[in-house]
Amino acid sequence: MAMIACVASSYAQKKLVLYYSESGTTKTVAEELQKQLGADIEAVEAVEPYTGDFQATIQRSGKERQSGQSPAIKPLQKKISDYDIIFLGYPIWAGTYAMPIVTLLKQQDFAGKTIVPFCSFGSGGLNTSTDNLKKALPKAKIMKGYGVRAARIAKVGKELNRFLIENGYKKGSVKKLADYSAQKPVTEAERALFDAACSSYQFPLGTPQTVGKRKTPDGTDYKYTVKSRGMNGEEATSIIYVTVEKGAKPEFTQVVR
Repeated sequence: MAMIACVASSYAQKKLVLYYSESGTTKTVAEELQKQLGADIEAVEAVEPYTGDFQATIQRSGKERQSGQSPAIKPLQKKISDYDIIFLGYPIWAGTYAMPIVTLLKQQDFAGKTIVPFCSFGSGGLNTSTDNLKKALPKAKIMKGYGVRAARIAKVGKELNRFLIENGYKKGSVKKLADYSAQKPVTEAERALFDAACSSYQFPLGTPQTVGKRKTPDGTDYKYTVKSRGMNGEEATSIIYVTVEKGAKPEFTQVVR
């Protein structure tokens, strides 16, 4: 089987894991990154902490975003200028990075730095937050990022190991994953599998139309195209990834809107 063995100059570059975490989920990802990389680490802290209650956090952050007044954060102990690669972590709020990261990006100079986003979320947001980072930091190099659902945080160690090796941040080798097969109309069995993975989520995720799949060392991955209704009531199409590990229940891993 094909293997990926990464040899990259990034091994010798100085790395910082810099993150904001409200509930502790993103902190778990950050600490696993720090452990696997041997990097320095620092948390971004809001001067006025968020409550931890989901609705209160969304309401407060929504008002901040609309007013353009981002929250005050405590001064960093580390100097961004001392590092080559910044692993930048955050929870997803309203489809993008949390508001304390907005403040961080305004206050710190990331020009010329390599930024590797990582995030935790309920359903998705890695792609949209990465796009927003590119707009906010046009003089930085924004790389492919890693995201994990809070419901799947137990998988983070194994997934990060693959991510770091595949992208040249860590030495090692992993088996190359196959490409997804071409999209085909879903069968009744594939629809039932989708429902088993997604129906317990707190919001409706839509109706699967087509699916591609691939075998992995642990089971089978599915890539569904899904029709749903957007926030404005208009029809929207998203991609929803589902994984079924051997002997385990189906889980959706990410929604890409």
